[in-house]
Amino acid sequence: MSVTAEIGVFGGSGFYSLLENAVETKVETPYGPPSDVVTIGEVCGKRVAFLPRHGRQHQYPPHTIPYRANIWAMKSLGVTRIMGPSAVGSLQRHIKPGDFVVCDQFVDRTTGRKDTFYDGPFAVHISSADPYCPEMRRLAVEVIRDLGIPVHERGTNVVIQGPRFSTKAESRWFTGMGWEVISMTQYPEAVLAIEQELCYVNIALITDYDTGLVAEEGVEPVSAEEVMRVFHANNERVRDVLLEMIKRVSPVRDCKCATALKYARL
Repeated sequence: MSVTAEIGVFGGSGFYSLLENAVETKVETPYGPPSDVVTIGEVCGKRVAFLPRHGRQHQYPPHTIPYRANIWAMKSLGVTRIMGPSAVGSLQRHIKPGDFVVCDQFVDRTTGRKDTFYDGPFAVHISSADPYCPEMRRLAVEVIRDLGIPVHERGTNVVIQGPRFSTKAESRWFTGMGWEVISMTQYPEAVLAIEQELCYVNIALITDYDTGLVAEEGVEPVSAEEVMRVFHANNERVRDVLLEMIKRVSPVRDCKCATALKYARL
């Protein structure tokens, strides 16, 4: 079996069961090893590469994930599209636990992460005005709706450094700015995909209301245990969405992602 793939998935272990004729492969990159071995198999006749972004034992907290190695590994295997589901907190009351959000923007609040492949000797300035692939976003919204899952077709994802959760003051600030969800892994994953001219889509599963929203109502603030409980309870729905997206994805890319570097180099 050829060790190549056309679609990549970052996510939790629940996706393994979808892969047929799966094989594991170690990928070497100029940026060290990725989070884990990459599992490659078939889904609906398409070659899919799966990599748990935190590692199989969840050994990488968000600020230590080898994001560059993960993206490079996918690119080196032939992947052109990446699906990046993630567990997130809600910053707005109308976005409820169990809802899905197909993010169209992010706000980077991280520090010190290796966030570019281009440290010299020449300058590369990609556009991140629209950081998520419009084609993949449209497909995700369509699939989620067809499956009867509550979906918000756009939203801004505030990416915090972690591994701690936000203070109440920080959370209220994010809510006051009108941003929709909060997470720890979308940056620099999304922009590194752009630098490799890959299509990237984030599907955010709401696991909780963030601490600023619950602070005034006597509800316990977010905990890692509660986040994982809700995420695992909805894991089957995440798998269903990914499976159907893989079935429907077009073999042709008509978006600008494939030419993201065309006018980025000085």
